[in-house]
Amino acid sequence: MKSAERQRVIVERLRDTDQVGVAELAEATGASEMTVRRDLDQLAARGVLRRVHGGAVPASPSGIEPPFAARATSAIEAKRAIAAAAAELIRDGETIVLDSGTTALELARLLRGRAITVMPLSLHAARELAEAPGIRLLLPGGEPRPGEQALVGPLTLASLRALRFDVAVLSPCAFDLEAGFTAFDLADAEVKRTALEVAARTIVLADGAKWGRSALACVCPADRADVVITDPGAPEGPRAALAERGVLVHVAVPLESR
Repeated sequence: MKSAERQRVIVERLRDTDQVGVAELAEATGASEMTVRRDLDQLAARGVLRRVHGGAVPASPSGIEPPFAARATSAIEAKRAIAAAAAELIRDGETIVLDSGTTALELARLLRGRAITVMPLSLHAARELAEAPGIRLLLPGGEPRPGEQALVGPLTLASLRALRFDVAVLSPCAFDLEAGFTAFDLADAEVKRTALEVAARTIVLADGAKWGRSALACVCPADRADVVITDPGAPEGPRAALAERGVLVHVAVPLESR
């Protein structure tokens, strides 16, 4: 397969998923991993994609948010592993403010049956917890964003500011050591910042595809989190640098990779 054909295959695969790996691309194109890495470097230089550890992610504009339905089915095993690790850090009896987002939704499913108080910041998570035994469910006010069903606006902010939580679990849209944690939507970023302010400690859920990326709206600096849970797809260098800043970085390994 010629270079142009290999690169066409790479671009087509990135249209359907959040991340592609060198090994899978080598198998798909019949080329060596070294050749695939060279193709990825060339595409990255042209701004077609962004290189990450072990592969590449789409070079999406910082102001465009991928649809919730598409994100809900991508990197699902990694997100479930991250959610399981987060659930282990939450103690019975605690009060939790749970962010919107697909990884946070996976965590909501794991919290069913736990003796905790939860305020979910999306209707997706609220529906998961509505009939859950053991859960004391607090519903904020606010306006759900179309598609995302994330609650935003002055009523959401007022609901958060009226309370104090043991833990804020955040699921940012992107993470970069310099840009910090960011979100695509301005109102969503404000809700995330407020959740941080009213919680004693913060757990951030960020799969490897979010690392080295930034979105439009700033949420907080990189070292504002107490714990960041990610997966092996997160680059080792930034993981180590974040740990040096005093953040506990936990790498959750998906079952299929063990």
